[in-house]
Amino acid sequence: MKKSILLLVVISFVSSSILMSCNSSAEKVKNAEQAVIEADSNLIEANQEYLTDVENYKKETADKIAQNEKNIAEFKARVDKEKRSAKADYKMKIAELEQKNSDLKMKMEDYKVDSKEKWESFKTEFNHDMDEMGKAFKDLTVKNVKK
Repeated sequence: MKKSILLLVVISFVSSSILMSCNSSAEKVKNAEQAVIEADSNLIEANQEYLTDVENYKKETADKIAQNEKNIAEFKARVDKEKRSAKADYKMKIAELEQKNSDLKMKMEDYKVDSKEKWESFKTEFNHDMDEMGKAFKDLTVKNVKK
């Protein structure tokens, strides 16, 4: 009799353990599915932020490039009033600046949205090029007066 009761208790314990472990697996699957849904949501949000950053940066650089074009046009008007000897040198430098500005504009327009790492690298390089363009323009507009 004791053996049959002990056997019944053991069988009950084993069957309840099996049932409990089944629920745990189902819960694990449910939790894993929830984690995947959250990860997808975070990925979508990160991609949206990345695309927004790209668009905002493109707008900012388009404004800077347009300002460069305006500055070049204003400087061209001032150069026309300079001495003939200075005009040729200034016009050559202006042509170089116009080409650099045009190249920067094309570089930005041709950029294809790829990955965030490549975007950060592109943005760093592009900022450097824009800074160099600004320095070149400032150097051109400073009058070197010899006494």
